[in-house]
Amino acid sequence: MDSFRLAETRGSDIIAIARAAFERPDTDFLCFGESDVAAPASAHAALAAAMADGQTRYADVRGVPALRQALADYLTTRHARSTHESRVQITNSGMAAVNVAMAALLRPGDRLVQITPAWPNSANAARMRGAEVEEFPLTPTPDGAFRLDLDHLATRLVGARAFFINSPSNPTGWTASAADMEALLAICRTTGTWLIADEVYNRLVYTGAQTAPSILDIADPADRVLVIGSFSKAWAMTGFRIGWLIVPEATRDAFTELVEITHSGVAPFVQAAALAALADEDFVQGFRAYCAAGRALTEDALTGLSRIRYTSPPGAFYAFIGIDGLYDSLGFALRLVQQHGVALAPGSAFGTGGQGHLRLCFAQSSTRLTRALTRLHTALQTAA
Repeated sequence: MDSFRLAETRGSDIIAIARAAFERPDTDFLCFGESDVAAPASAHAALAAAMADGQTRYADVRGVPALRQALADYLTTRHARSTHESRVQITNSGMAAVNVAMAALLRPGDRLVQITPAWPNSANAARMRGAEVEEFPLTPTPDGAFRLDLDHLATRLVGARAFFINSPSNPTGWTASAADMEALLAICRTTGTWLIADEVYNRLVYTGAQTAPSILDIADPADRVLVIGSFSKAWAMTGFRIGWLIVPEATRDAFTELVEITHSGVAPFVQAAALAALADEDFVQGFRAYCAAGRALTEDALTGLSRIRYTSPPGAFYAFIGIDGLYDSLGFALRLVQQHGVALAPGSAFGTGGQGHLRLCFAQSSTRLTRALTRLHTALQTAA
């Protein structure tokens, strides 16, 4: 049983909050990374048509050719360097892409460095492979924002097998600049460290740009770089479970073997839905505007509140709210559900630097978000 590593992973504090929220039907459920917006109508129609057409059998484990090529074209259009179809691997969700990346790179005793606060699943996927996960916390600023200490990070990557970056970040919304990306790639090249870039929130930025700075803007095809994407966020397709992995040139066959072992490919009718969504740029533009409205509403509600440290994030769709004097974010989040009917993710779920925070998903209707923020305000006054 030495190889059974589930006991080495910790349970999710987010799930603990969700279970409490399910017990109270009127809860404003903002603890998951999921919007209340429906997936594109084009995706629903394409899925139904594909099923009616009998596209329900095994598909190419690499992904159907049309979707692979469409993704290559899409990424080439969105980023400064082209992405060839031969580097595209379709996966059964972004999390599946994370697992394939970890399975490919990590062995017992390897060290993975990850920027935190961070979504916990990626670190747990590394631990399940017997790797040591070393958290590298972002530096908080007095106004509730975060910055990356590149000089300190450079020393920590010496000897590391892999470095994991999620930008824009879940939960903080911190977004690496183009200069940050250049520096990170240079460091990883120098140290020989694999760079795993989780870019699932790449289209959800509020700086006026169409995409966040990406490692795909600067990396060579042969670099030790893996890039993870997903249809779950910018296309609001959480339940469809489809993502992708961009791998170094001439390595896809090896990654396809890992996909075969991990989940044996993606349902062809789901891939048809993803192909339709990829062509639906109006949806992405509209959804980003929807998130931006929620972001503005959240900022208005939190500005000036005592005990609150918060600056609107440049990317993703979360408010990561610092609360002075909060030392048990899980306990407080449970009380929010039980006593006030609002479910937010506790900062303790996100590793180093997360304690003392709550994460709120603002990709919601103004009605739901206003009610949740009012309940949070009442809870903070009660706790004062």
